[in-house]
Amino acid sequence: MNPTSPSFTIDCDTCVMQHTDACGDCVVSFICSREPGDAIVVDLNEYRALEMLAESGLVPELRHRERSGDSGKRHHHMG
Repeated sequence: MNPTSPSFTIDCDTCVMQHTDACGDCVVSFICSREPGDAIVVDLNEYRALEMLAESGLVPELRHRERSGDSGKRHHHMG
């Protein structure tokens, strides 16, 4: 997350952790109980709140890691 960007998008379709055991404990799945193909947009204040909750052990940490070669596709977007 770029601290100067107002928001970013987390899209499971671009995450290297998709279809692994990590999906079941991902904060995106935890918050949204999302449907396949859905993405979420998180603004800076929400991101900071998620970080604080994760650091406290109240929610899992953000595990999204963009796949290499996904440039130009729907992906973890900054800005």
